[in-house]
Amino acid sequence: MYKFYETSFKNQTPTLKEKFQNLSFSYIMLIMMLAGIGIVMLYSAANGHWHPWALNQLLRFGIGFTAMIILALVDIRIFMRYAYVFYFGTLILLVIVDVMGHVGMGAQRWINLGFMKLQPSELMKIALVLALARYFHSSSLQSIESVRGLIVPALMVLAPAFLVMVQPDLGTSLMLLFTAGAMFFVVGVQLWKFGIVLIGALLSIPVGWHFLYDYQKNRVLTFLDPERDPLGAGYHIIQSKIALGSGGVFGKGFLKGTQSHLNFLPEKHTDFIFTMLSEEFGMIGAVFVLILNMIVIAYCYSFALKSSSYFGKLAAIGLATNFFLYVFINMAMVLGLIPVVGVPLALISYGGTVVLSVMASFGIILSVYVNRNINIGKD
Repeated sequence: MYKFYETSFKNQTPTLKEKFQNLSFSYIMLIMMLAGIGIVMLYSAANGHWHPWALNQLLRFGIGFTAMIILALVDIRIFMRYAYVFYFGTLILLVIVDVMGHVGMGAQRWINLGFMKLQPSELMKIALVLALARYFHSSSLQSIESVRGLIVPALMVLAPAFLVMVQPDLGTSLMLLFTAGAMFFVVGVQLWKFGIVLIGALLSIPVGWHFLYDYQKNRVLTFLDPERDPLGAGYHIIQSKIALGSGGVFGKGFLKGTQSHLNFLPEKHTDFIFTMLSEEFGMIGAVFVLILNMIVIAYCYSFALKSSSYFGKLAAIGLATNFFLYVFINMAMVLGLIPVVGVPLALISYGGTVVLSVMASFGIILSVYVNRNINIGKD
């Protein structure tokens, strides 16, 4: 399944030609398949037209694909060298967003660049992983096992999570916390510390409830009882379940989904695109997309295990976990298993910064694989 290259010395840097030859082309093909499915579904969402979503998504994927290949050929040590610079630069962008960001759909999450709206919180998903990977790469096990040694990485996580939370963007904030939690677990943080954090989080729920926005409270209440407001807060999830069920095993056929094409299904091109896919292609299509995503995730984790450098392992694990959260949260959300939190299905939902950030993540993961024989020493 993979091509392997062997070097005479563990730290010998492969040439550009060797790097290109040793890209995982099966992994790249899977990514292209997912993006292709997304473009097809956006074409359907526009009732058989390339505008306004499918063509834009194709162009953005093309840019993202180019960025992925370029990043895959970059020496992994460069990502480690500039990890903190990238992190603090993105943190500054989050502050700018909170102070003077572009407002859309009631949230202040973007910086308007004219030709596109940049969402720094998506960049932070990559920056945080690289910064934590560098920090833990340079730390000793004794430091990680001590409470004092976890203060700095904890602050590195909490600072961006707080800035994203006040935008408000609960879904992205939770993704940052869960991704960081996975990395903390991998580096050997004791389980009792996770237990204390979990207990603290549970005890703070009554207090945190009062700080939620009204629409966020409605999402939680609607999750517990979707019928409480069927024409308001519960409309999205009720229509989503109707569309999912009406698709049956084989679906109604391409461009023949009634809930989506009669505009009963809201946000069919973004958060609820998996519902539209399930209505048109049925359970078979939904399971196929799920399996594709799971295979891509399996590739990502396998690349991490093959890396000789601790930084590479952690970076790949963190970015793979982030992609897993996109898939899990979105699918669980549209199935009514968790409250609606506004997390898109990466590469399939319509989006700009999300597509570019996910493709960049894949590029870094590929770089970890291509440079897997490079063993990076401690700082």
